[in-house]
Amino acid sequence: MPEDPMGNAVLLHFLCGVLAVFSASLVNADDPYRYYTWTVTYGTVKLLDVPQQVILINGQFPGPRLDVVTNDNIILNLFNKLDQPFLLTWNGIKQRKNSWQDGVLGTNCPIPPNSNYTYKFQTKDQIGSFTYFPSTLFHKAAGGYGAINIYERPRIPIPFPVPDGDFTLLIGDWYKSSHKTLQAYLDSGRTLSFPDGVLINGQTYSTFSGDQGKTYMFRISNVGMSTSLNFRIQGHSMKLVEVEGSHTVQNMYDSLDVHVGQSVAVLVTLNQAPKDYYIIASSRFNRKNLTTTAILHYSNSRTPASGPLPAAPSYGFHGSMMQARTYRWNLTASAARPNPQGSYHYGKITPTKTIVLANSAPLINGKRRYAVNRVSYINSDTPLKLADYFGIPGIFSVDSIESSPSGGAAFLSTSVMSANLHDFLEIVFQNDEITMQSWHLDGYDFWVIGYGNDQWTPAKRSLYNLDDALTRHTVQVYPKSWTAIYVSLDNQGMWNMRSAIWERQYLGQQFYLRVWTQVHSLANEYEIPPNALRCGKAIGIRS
Repeated sequence: MPEDPMGNAVLLHFLCGVLAVFSASLVNADDPYRYYTWTVTYGTVKLLDVPQQVILINGQFPGPRLDVVTNDNIILNLFNKLDQPFLLTWNGIKQRKNSWQDGVLGTNCPIPPNSNYTYKFQTKDQIGSFTYFPSTLFHKAAGGYGAINIYERPRIPIPFPVPDGDFTLLIGDWYKSSHKTLQAYLDSGRTLSFPDGVLINGQTYSTFSGDQGKTYMFRISNVGMSTSLNFRIQGHSMKLVEVEGSHTVQNMYDSLDVHVGQSVAVLVTLNQAPKDYYIIASSRFNRKNLTTTAILHYSNSRTPASGPLPAAPSYGFHGSMMQARTYRWNLTASAARPNPQGSYHYGKITPTKTIVLANSAPLINGKRRYAVNRVSYINSDTPLKLADYFGIPGIFSVDSIESSPSGGAAFLSTSVMSANLHDFLEIVFQNDEITMQSWHLDGYDFWVIGYGNDQWTPAKRSLYNLDDALTRHTVQVYPKSWTAIYVSLDNQGMWNMRSAIWERQYLGQQFYLRVWTQVHSLANEYEIPPNALRCGKAIGIRS
């Protein structure tokens, strides 16, 4: 049959049209990009009635809030105008396949004074309340922290009506001494005293206003150095709806314990008489009580807040542990994707390996240090990630920390623990000290499956919640107690496991988890970014 030139032309025109539509759909499907330029400087702010040097970002203390949407690409150019090298880390942002942007000394060279670095990362498949803060030296004691609020895409439903407003509260303990003074104190081998006070959004007094009868979300993050805090609002109950990216069973609480490094989100309905009410953040588990207040102001109020502050929970740890056990995953709610949170049946997976991590506070060379399984971590001049990528020897050795406690003296080392990509780990945090602990894992969230007293043994698995334990990135461990988690190692890279209590982190209670596979694939991990800084033994090495 002879060809039909007109028919071929029509077909070609049709195919070009289809390709054009397809190409346009690909362009429109690109995840949005958000561009920021931040400048880090020192400034003086009056805190706790004393003028103090703090770290400002774009002149702000706390730093600017990042309000973004799931899967947004963040391009953030950071200029360091301090007199010391500086890094920010993104607390709870998973950095999928991209530990190059984690912002800790094991993965990134610090930004030198009067230099800049552009972070490039994606809020991939995440929704919820997170924070950022300085990871270098003792800068966190001077501020430089802020909130990251990740909102859902329009087509992704959330398991509660859209609130009438959204408040961010960064709560944390604070020292009057400068960060350099505190660091020098630790370097001398001593421990820090109890903090001097508590701040809410960098202040000792602030106001949050709303209309009577409306419901507001309060995003509460403990950005402090060492102190667990209790949060409550006079005359109002709080409905817990989200914890570090997990939608929760919506229980009601009169007060919530928020431990160092943790974030929660609650809904509060302004259903009381039109007046002002106290918002309270107070220290937990310490005989010396630190308390600060803010004001919840009804827009039709003409009456200032008054009356006694609502009492804090009792001193003991038992009530706090019982409260923690009531935090449950909302199995029918979607997260950043349409599939329900409970579609991943974590409790039916046999762990590849069990790791037990015991913290301690030894003296090494006559100075106070903190250790994990006898190893007190020391930073290398060359980031571990760069050493691993370029094959630079002598920076670290794989498995330089044991996967369970053992006897013997504590020692200093740049400790790394190896794991295979797609392993499913059971990790137990064993706390034999009489102090509260808080543990964080970069690059991941994990299921918090159990809390218990005394020593963990395999028999304690009978206490695990294998059905609806929620996922989070930071978990508390009570004194003389244990906490168990499950984590699916689906994110290749070099990831920091650390104490969220910054004195302990600074003096060695941390290590790196090397999640690895020999298969080199961009599906598993991105290549080194072109703008990656070089330092230590990586100076002069090109990609």
